[in-house]
Amino acid sequence: MTVQTSPELTARKNAAVARGVGMTTQIYAAKAENAEVWDKNGKRYIDFAAGIAVVNTGHRHPKVIEAVKNQLDAFTHTCHQVMPYENYVVLAERLNAKVPGDFPKKTIFTTTGAEAVENAIKIARHYTGRSGVIAFAGGFHGRTFMTMTLTGKTAPYKVGFGPMMNDVWHLPYPNALHGVSMDDALEALNRLFKSDADPTRIAAIILEPVQGEGGFVPAPEGFMKKIREICDENGIVMIADEVQTGFARTGKLFAMEHHGVAADITTMAKGLGGGLPISAVTGRAEIMDHAQPGGLGGTYAGNPLSVAAANAVLDVIEEEGLCDRAARLGARLKQRLASLQDQVPELVEIRGPGFMNAAEFNVAGTDTPNPEFVKKVCDEALERGLVLLTCGVYGNVIRFLSPLTIQEPVFEEALDILEASILAVKKG
Repeated sequence: MTVQTSPELTARKNAAVARGVGMTTQIYAAKAENAEVWDKNGKRYIDFAAGIAVVNTGHRHPKVIEAVKNQLDAFTHTCHQVMPYENYVVLAERLNAKVPGDFPKKTIFTTTGAEAVENAIKIARHYTGRSGVIAFAGGFHGRTFMTMTLTGKTAPYKVGFGPMMNDVWHLPYPNALHGVSMDDALEALNRLFKSDADPTRIAAIILEPVQGEGGFVPAPEGFMKKIREICDENGIVMIADEVQTGFARTGKLFAMEHHGVAADITTMAKGLGGGLPISAVTGRAEIMDHAQPGGLGGTYAGNPLSVAAANAVLDVIEEEGLCDRAARLGARLKQRLASLQDQVPELVEIRGPGFMNAAEFNVAGTDTPNPEFVKKVCDEALERGLVLLTCGVYGNVIRFLSPLTIQEPVFEEALDILEASILAVKKG
């Protein structure tokens, strides 16, 4: 089953756009508002993707649009390194205050999540004078060469792209459903220190508080504290990749708030700009200040339009109580999914904090991942007007990323479509 806005437009896309740019759907958006999108033929869809956790505040939030329009009337670009502007400073001040950690912080702005992670690694290496980096299997950090190397999933991100960057090691990420305990992950780190990489060689440990592409797998209670202790004992910079978890998605402004410890450096993007491209790196002031002037930055880094949008996004999250709303929406979604488990034994786990939720499917009665079932559910839902995304190393997980501002009737409609789609696939 393939839903297409226009076969003719799809043919043009196939002729003009590189095949490596994968597409989840063949729906060509024409208009969007909050949690709804209309294609070029006027068909309406409920958006449970949110541009992959970008429009947490909804498509075209009025406050974000107003802020961008006001900035557009002033100026669109000077390059902050050439002619700085106040709203860049204001946003840095706000993130320094909001990112977890009771210590002085400083911030830089970049354009994409991958660029934020690249800069975090640069900063950690410069500060420590070390080169090694530890990441986790199943993690996703981007598609540039360093971030592709850090990413713990081979297909489609690494296959055929040649040698990865050196001095990067991967550890198993705790996932009870897949038989990996927190103790297993920590013991693997201990073995790494004993056999392959002395701790004095390691500049940073980077991890997602909730793995994104890896399957929306939350770090278990206590794991972040253990990583924090190991970093402190060995002079290692702890980096929290909050690119997908940030900005109210997990029921907190940042997912690390669930764990009671702070990373030395936090990377963020996606939800920060409310639909405009911006990313940030916020960290301990002494670490962030270690690089020499000119060592950090970029021509478009902290573009004025994106900075204006980001300041508005922070206002909307606070004014509309989106952290609390994420927790409420996620609880209702998980409750609805749980009500189906007796009828659908393929649905083996429902997880995720706040409204960063996922459902994992196996072949009924086995531990074998069932990506075929997941694909059929997504296709059925799309036919009924609901856009869903998959994730997980085996492609057997559906992730739910609706805007946090979704209207109540639209949310209920989406839950009805989701339930009907799962049951339709189960019945064959």
